[in-house]
Amino acid sequence: MNKVAHYLQEHVAGEVMTSSDARSYFSTDNSIFNLTPSVIVYPKNENDVRKTARFVWQLAERGRIIPITPRGSGTDLTGAALGAGIMLVYPSHLNQVLFLDSKKGEVTVEAGVNFGKLQQLLVSYGRFIPAAPQSLEYSTVGGAVANNAAGRQSFKYGDMRAFVKGLRVVLANGEIIETGRLSKRELNRKLGLATFEGEIYRSLDTLLEENKELVNKSILNTRRNNAGYDLADIIQKDGSFDLTPLLVGSQGSLGLITEITLNSEQYNPDMTLITTYLDNPEELQAAVVDLIELDDIPCAIEFVDDNLLTSVATENANYLKDVIPPPYPKFVLLTEFNDTNNHKKRHAAKKALKVLGKHSQSVFIEEDPEKQKLIWKIRDASALFSSHNSGKTNPLPLIDDGVVPVDKLGDLLNAIYDQFSREHLEVSVWGHGGDANLHLQPYLNLDQVGDRQKAFRVMEEYNSTLKRLGGSTTGRYNEGRLRGPYLSKLFPDDVYELFSKVKKIFDPYGTLNPGVKINVSLDEIKPLLRSRYSLDHVYDHLPLS
Repeated sequence: MNKVAHYLQEHVAGEVMTSSDARSYFSTDNSIFNLTPSVIVYPKNENDVRKTARFVWQLAERGRIIPITPRGSGTDLTGAALGAGIMLVYPSHLNQVLFLDSKKGEVTVEAGVNFGKLQQLLVSYGRFIPAAPQSLEYSTVGGAVANNAAGRQSFKYGDMRAFVKGLRVVLANGEIIETGRLSKRELNRKLGLATFEGEIYRSLDTLLEENKELVNKSILNTRRNNAGYDLADIIQKDGSFDLTPLLVGSQGSLGLITEITLNSEQYNPDMTLITTYLDNPEELQAAVVDLIELDDIPCAIEFVDDNLLTSVATENANYLKDVIPPPYPKFVLLTEFNDTNNHKKRHAAKKALKVLGKHSQSVFIEEDPEKQKLIWKIRDASALFSSHNSGKTNPLPLIDDGVVPVDKLGDLLNAIYDQFSREHLEVSVWGHGGDANLHLQPYLNLDQVGDRQKAFRVMEEYNSTLKRLGGSTTGRYNEGRLRGPYLSKLFPDDVYELFSKVKKIFDPYGTLNPGVKINVSLDEIKPLLRSRYSLDHVYDHLPLS
C-alpha cells in the first residue's frame, strides 16, 4: 500500500484498497477507455469524502496533484467514471434514502443509492422520477445527476436537472456546501462569506454579470443538451441564484456530490401507446414535428430503424416473433400518453392518431398493458444490439448521443446513412424522436489499428455534422473523456473560455476529475482506448439504452 493509501486509511472510516485486482476492475466503465486508478476509497460517510478532498487539496498546495474521481456503478459511457488517482466508490456505504415526503413527493438520498430501488419506493407511494435513465436498475442516483441523465419520458417532463431541488457537495478544498435557489438577500450573505464557498459565489457572480452575452451564446437551439456547463439557469429573472443546475451534469469536475434532494411526479401505470410505421427520414421528421406541436404532448416519442430490427432478428430470431413481422418498415415510431386524467389522455391520443395518420397508413393504438410491453420490445431491442459480440468486433458507444433541432432530424439521419455507407460500416439507429436525440454504435474491432483510426475519423465527421446542423454532441450521456475534445469545436472560443474559467473557480488546482468535459484533447484520450470492449460491469442486467 502506497503512502497516500496509508494516510487515507488512517484518517477515513471507510475502506482503502490498492490491490491490483481492485484497481483493474475500476480501470474500466462502460466506455471504450481504460484508465487505472492508484487508490480505491469506499467512503463510509460524507466526512470521508471531505477528508479525502482536503488531503488532496493540501498536497496540491505543495505542488503534488492527485486526481479525485467519484464513481457510482460504473455505467458511464463516456469515461467520466475513470481516473488515474483516487477513486471514490459511493455505492458500498453512501446508499441510504434519508428523507421522504410522500405527500409532496420530495425525497433526499445519498449519491450512491440505486436508482431502481428509489424508483420502486416512490412508485409504492404513487410517485416516480420520469428522468430516471434506462439503466436505472443498475446505476446510481448520483451518477444520473452527475451526467444530467434523461429517461424515456423526459420528452414531457425534462431531464434530471428538472427534478434536482438541492445538493450537498464537497468542494475541492473539503468544505461542504448546500445548494438551492437563493433570494438576493441570501445571495448577499453567501457573497460575504470568508470561505472558499464565499469565494466561489463572488467569482461566479462577477463572471456571469460581466459575460451575459456569452452566457446567452452558450444556449443551443435543441430540446436536450449536456455539452459544457449550464450557466443560463443559475440566475433567474427575479435575481435568484442557484448553483444546483451548474453542478448537475458537471460529472464531478466542479464538486463531489454526496446528497441529493429530488422532486417527483404523480405516477400513472395506465398508458396509451401508438405504433406508427414510416418509410423514410422525412416522414419520421414530419410526424415528430406534428406530435410535439400538440396541445397535450405525449410523455414519450421513441423510434428505431429497420437496420436495428434486422440485426436483432438475425442474432435472436424469436425476440421479435409475434411483435412485428418482417419485412420491417424503415422506421417504427412509438408514441405514449400517460395523463392521470383518462378522458384527457384518450382525447390527446385520438388527436395524435389523426396527426400520425397523415404520414402513414400503418398506425395502431394499444390500451392493453401486456400488449404494450410486447410492443416496447421493439424499442428495447437496442439493448440486445448493444450487447452483441462477434469475436473482437463490437458495437461501440463512440457517437452514441447526438442531438439536433427537431426540424433537422431527417437531415441528420440522411447524413448518418451516407457517412456509414462511405465508411463501409453497418449502422443501426434508435433514439428519442421527440428530442431528435439519436443513438448509434458502429461495429469495430479496437484490437486493429485500422479500426482504431476509423473510430476517430467517424467521431470527427459525425460531431462536425452535429455542429453544422445546429445540434449538440450530447443530449443525455454527457461529454466525459469521449466528447470532451469536441466541446471547443462545438462552441465559439469565447464561450469555451467561459467554461474553462468556471472550472478554474471551483477547481483551481485541477484535482476534480481532470480530463473530463473541459480541457480534453484527442492526444490525451487516444492512448486510453481499450484493446477489447465489453459490458462486463452490467451483464447482471440487460444494458438498456
